[in-house]
Amino acid sequence: MSPQPDTVPHSVIWTPEFLSYRLSDSHPMNPVRLELTIALAEALGVLSDSEVIRPDRSSEAELLRVHTPAYLAAVQKVSEPDADLRRENRIVGLAHGLGNEDNPVFPAMHDAGTIVTGGTLAAARQIFSGRVRRAVSIAGGMHHAMPNYAAGFCIYNDCAIAISWLLEQGYKRVAYIDVDVHHGDGVQHAFYDDPRVLTISLHQHPATLWPGTGWPAEIGNGAAEGTSINIPMLPGTPDSLWLRAFHAIVPGAVRAFEPDIIVSQCGADTHREDPLADLSLTVDGQRLAFRAMRDLADEVCDGRWLAVGGGGYGLIRVVPRSWTHLISLAAGIDIDPATPIPDQWKEQAQRVAPDISPPDRMGDSGKVEFERWSGSVVASVVGPPSQERDLARVDSAILETRRAVYPLLGLDPDDPRD
Repeated sequence: MSPQPDTVPHSVIWTPEFLSYRLSDSHPMNPVRLELTIALAEALGVLSDSEVIRPDRSSEAELLRVHTPAYLAAVQKVSEPDADLRRENRIVGLAHGLGNEDNPVFPAMHDAGTIVTGGTLAAARQIFSGRVRRAVSIAGGMHHAMPNYAAGFCIYNDCAIAISWLLEQGYKRVAYIDVDVHHGDGVQHAFYDDPRVLTISLHQHPATLWPGTGWPAEIGNGAAEGTSINIPMLPGTPDSLWLRAFHAIVPGAVRAFEPDIIVSQCGADTHREDPLADLSLTVDGQRLAFRAMRDLADEVCDGRWLAVGGGGYGLIRVVPRSWTHLISLAAGIDIDPATPIPDQWKEQAQRVAPDISPPDRMGDSGKVEFERWSGSVVASVVGPPSQERDLARVDSAILETRRAVYPLLGLDPDDPRD
């Protein structure tokens, strides 16, 4: 018998228009990952108890919360269908990060960007209105977009725009937690000088992966020192060590910050099968990360939790399972990773990608048990030298980050109780 949802009101933001955000036919960020996620959530009955909200497009004024007028004009210009402007458009676009390999120009790109941003704003409005405590928009999470240029497949920074909107509505503090494999650089940049926003990013080490930022020494500026937290992970980091680092830093920092809401960017590209990165998490570990953020919101901000998608390029085997877990957790449904995948969904996935074997279960049998960080002394284990080395490295990373920011939050970096 399937577990029943809890009584927490929640919304899922969805429209087929999200599928229009298609950078090119060969681009790794194919929107089929969104379509298959919603199909899997429906097949498992996850959406039956959810309020599904169809969003409006964001307005120009809303985009200008984060982006410059010149950048908006450039996106709109390169979205024009007039072929006579094509060469001029290319010159304008390249000056703003548009039209390159990562961010190719595509028809109606501006409209596609505004529906994604509108989805995250709809989630923010649902929570702020008090209608729900949790809201999920899997199309969001475009955390690399900068004020004046596109970056990392991201046109408009929906995360930063929604946070800006929430602050204007009267929220005094917002905690943003980013578990994408890539550093949440665009959101950090947007609020690097703003003490009202705590940005936390756990990502693959910047020396080994684009965008090359997200070092522990990036701690915020001026009055905002201590409100930018970066936790870099070396390639190959598995569930157990990733979760050890998360729990050694994130809960303590968030509790000290006392936010009114948690906004989570839930990129699924930390998975061991992701073709664009090198961490080694499983869907089981990702599920526990999402659950930890949800539970932290329940503890510190009356359950107010806005979750968006992000990266993730295992289009068939990874993203649909990971984000179905995300949606289910918002609904208060804890899907057992051993749950079989419905046959009808596997048939749909096979039609989309005949050469890829769909997964059979909702988990990967990942080894998610971990020992909590116990203090300033780097732990040692009895085991293979490689295991001892990996544990020592993650504990060193934990200490480096805690010592950079914990004192600024009034916490003891060497005390595991903080």
